[in-house]
Amino acid sequence: MFGFIALVLTVAAGIVGFSFAREYTMRRLRYVDGVRAPAWPWIVGLGAALLAAPVAWLLPLVTASTATVFGIATGLGTASGVKALRRGGN
Repeated sequence: MFGFIALVLTVAAGIVGFSFAREYTMRRLRYVDGVRAPAWPWIVGLGAALLAAPVAWLLPLVTASTATVFGIATGLGTASGVKALRRGGN
């Protein structure tokens, strides 16, 4: 039962991380030239994973996998937002 709840939390963290990072990149960082650098999604993903790591240490249902998935999803969301900006998307 706890494994299923941890899986649901991991999937939810991935979805929230991706959608928030993409939306934030497209809305708030639209006019920031530095966000278009190829290393930026990697930096954001690593930062998100490092920020989520203490939460994984404190809460029993949030594991290190959850923090890793959150970091990867945040990096991918940032990359997706930058790609949408390059195509001229809103």
